[in-house]
Amino acid sequence: RQMPVRFYLVAVLFILFDVEVIFFLPWAVTFQKLGLFAIIEMGIFVTILMTGFVYLWKKGAMEWE
Repeated sequence: RQMPVRFYLVAVLFILFDVEVIFFLPWAVTFQKLGLFAIIEMGIFVTILMTGFVYLWKKGAMEWE
């Protein structure tokens, strides 16, 4: 049985964004030691991550038909 390409695309995107979320744990552990620097760096990281997410959403990669 053949699977549609959309299935694999959604699976790869899920893994990509899931791995990115793993980077939140070390940040949360060392947050108090780093102070304001940690907030700025995480803001930049989340901005880049959300930019990619919005781009994929507008391209239609998140739609399941």
